[in-house]
Amino acid sequence: MPNAGTSEAGESRAEPEGPPSGKNICVYLGGNLGREQRYIAEANALGRLMAAESIGLVYGGARVGLMGVLASAVLDHGGFVTGVVPKQLSYQELAHEGLSRLIEVATMHERKHLMQRLSQGCIALPGGFGTLEEIVEALCWSQKPLELHEKPCCFANIDGYYDHLFAFLDHATARGLLLPQNRALARQAPSAPDALRTIQAAWDEEEQAMLEAIKAYRS
Repeated sequence: MPNAGTSEAGESRAEPEGPPSGKNICVYLGGNLGREQRYIAEANALGRLMAAESIGLVYGGARVGLMGVLASAVLDHGGFVTGVVPKQLSYQELAHEGLSRLIEVATMHERKHLMQRLSQGCIALPGGFGTLEEIVEALCWSQKPLELHEKPCCFANIDGYYDHLFAFLDHATARGLLLPQNRALARQAPSAPDALRTIQAAWDEEEQAMLEAIKAYRS
């Protein structure tokens, strides 16, 4: 299994340059294919679009399931893919061998932290426990008053896959256990390409706000 010269601490010694845009999106999605052909099609569509937009993919490094479909789609269309894998042999055996950069870390906690550090936004496609846990943790880190990051997070709510989750979030908000401003952090879009556009729109809004702040400071 090749890797891009990673150290024992999981830091790359000779990393490829990265995506031309300098932007990466961390995508969480299933290690299984599921029973719906549309999930596969959406993963392929997202991969093609990310490559076309020169946005790098950061993900869990697997060659199997929807994870493998997405990574291969990005690579097949000339994009840049970073995989982050724990050192457990059982997981490494599932690692994608054609990645632009493969980084090994000691634990799952380190894996999630590094995936966040390398990315400027997060998307969740359909998945199971791991997908849900990872995107919710990213949302937790961004909520007030914690605010460990301000990276936009969006669910690709394909065919209503996450409808029940959003109903729960609305329920928690109505009961006063989830602040409305934190509920708003969980964006959704009806397709994977739309989720990417949602992330890009959030980037544009952030850039515009920064420009306006600079302009106000100088005036």
